[in-house]
Amino acid sequence: MPEQTPPPWQWDEPTWRGHVDRVRAGRSLSPSTWPGGARVAVALSFDSDHETIPLRDAETLPGKLAQGEYGARVGVPRILRLLQRHQAPASFFVPAVSALLHEGEAASYVEHGHEVALHGWIHERNTQIPAEAERELTLRAADTLERLTGARPVGIRTPSWDFSPHTLAITRELGLVYDSSLMADDEPYELLAGGEPTGVVEIPVEWIRDDAPYFMMERFGSLRPYTPPRGVLSIWKDEFDQAYAEGGLFQLTMHPHIIGHRSRMAILSELLEHISARSDVWYATHAQIAEYVLDQAAGTAPQEKTP
Repeated sequence: MPEQTPPPWQWDEPTWRGHVDRVRAGRSLSPSTWPGGARVAVALSFDSDHETIPLRDAETLPGKLAQGEYGARVGVPRILRLLQRHQAPASFFVPAVSALLHEGEAASYVEHGHEVALHGWIHERNTQIPAEAERELTLRAADTLERLTGARPVGIRTPSWDFSPHTLAITRELGLVYDSSLMADDEPYELLAGGEPTGVVEIPVEWIRDDAPYFMMERFGSLRPYTPPRGVLSIWKDEFDQAYAEGGLFQLTMHPHIIGHRSRMAILSELLEHISARSDVWYATHAQIAEYVLDQAAGTAPQEKTP
């Protein structure tokens, strides 16, 4: 009979400490200033999942697939026009299957001055697949996006922010500059692996700053969009205003098939008007932010962020 794992309340200190220390927040990489004397950095991001979420779950009927197709057919063009109006570069995290399904879309992001970064192969749940499968899919996705866009991705956001015990090692093997899947801070920080610095920048996310928790709906389940768009706008404005007051980072995660609808684009447009009313804002891709904070930290002694 296989040996049973003891329940958590019976773990010894090396066991619980080992779990916590596997991937941990290290030194803060929050810079003292942003480029051009900007007071705040704004990192807009869009996860172009399109049809990959139903496909991942083997949901192949036209209804679910059409919901995803809306993101590519309607949401993306609206988003690109809005970003162009505000001259705001953004990061698009693209499952490779999405990029293959919609010919030319990933390349169009680059042509408009945006970043294309990794977001899995088919929006797989990487904590539910073997380590070697996660590695193979991530490498295959990187090769695919490079072929389609002409640029090798330098960052990753795991599908559903699903970070396995092997994700960081794969990220380092690929030589990626940053990850954007974890939530240990408001500001950029360095990831530690087993207590050791990795050089990988974390651009932290948060469900508060993600459109999906507010707007998703499941027809046959209890999932409903309970927060009206104007309520979400109020939350996001407050998040930006506080980031501005602190001289920090405002990071936002959205999905073309969710935010791309008319009433939701209206609040995103109003949010960007609110942000752009400030003259001292730096709109930047996640890659630009990661590279900037690394440059600022180069040659300085690592310091923990103080509350």
